[in-house]
Amino acid sequence: MSLARTLGIGLTGLNGQLIEVEADVGNGIPAFILLGLPDAALNESRERIRSAARNSGIPLPNRRLTVNLTPATLHKRGSGFDLAILLAALAADRSITPAPGVVYVAELGLDGSLRPISGVLPAVMAAVRDGYPNVVVAAQNQSEAELVAGASVRSYAHLSQVLADCGANPLELQYRARHDSPARTTAGWSATRSPALDLSEVVGQTQGRYALEVAAVGGHHLLFTGPPGAGKTMLAQRLPGLLPDLDDAQALETTAVHSLAAGGRPITSLLRRPPFESPHHSASMVALIGGGSGVPRPGAASRAHRGVLFLDEARIRQTPFNVSTVEKT
Repeated sequence: MSLARTLGIGLTGLNGQLIEVEADVGNGIPAFILLGLPDAALNESRERIRSAARNSGIPLPNRRLTVNLTPATLHKRGSGFDLAILLAALAADRSITPAPGVVYVAELGLDGSLRPISGVLPAVMAAVRDGYPNVVVAAQNQSEAELVAGASVRSYAHLSQVLADCGANPLELQYRARHDSPARTTAGWSATRSPALDLSEVVGQTQGRYALEVAAVGGHHLLFTGPPGAGKTMLAQRLPGLLPDLDDAQALETTAVHSLAAGGRPITSLLRRPPFESPHHSASMVALIGGGSGVPRPGAASRAHRGVLFLDEARIRQTPFNVSTVEKT
């Protein structure tokens, strides 16, 4: 039998969809055909996969290889399918035998290294939700994937380690030491932020303090108006200190948004404190609301989910004063 299947996760925003990766090795002119509405980054995975397999000691078969990503009507985006495609192809060639029911989410380097991707947290959440708690990720994504309750996470630094666990001949495997590049040595994203500013540090400002407390308790929007130096920004920056910690569900939901914004940097802990976002008053519309095709980069409004969006120096017509707007999301 020349057909094999593995599992991956496709993301559309924060929504994860289980993707079945089918690989068929047949006769004919050697080719690598990728089906299932792949984007440009996914189309380029063919060359990454060929090089990674060759540099790990088990090259792809020199035959006609057809890979289909199901459901075929859903657009597939990003490089997180690399590992699932490669394992399906080698399994179809009977070089390895992957364990059934395992979800693979990782990008491959040309040297066979497993590289982290953004959005691992919502991807693992989708896998667990669909009844597939066994997930394989890159070593740098392990701490982020383990934040999802119920997930059984295994991480690897190199493709040869994955192939060894899938039954490949250890005498054929090669492990090429990676050169530490700036892309791999970038510090991880951590939910640990600087201590929140406290309202007890403010002297006076009776009306402003009362407005903050009412907004924090009732979840209201808040608008401060007044001349420069009146203390609008000072008060607004202390609103998060009045808000309670996020519960488990809220923390996971909020951290999933920041997982997409982390740009592939590993996330090490859940965001327990309500986030505070203060975009510059000259920020573009894309910076405020986010943008991107298929896998969007969250803007300030999205990153402030379950927290505070502070719009300083906002301008409102027919008022001569500077305005500071605090919006609870």
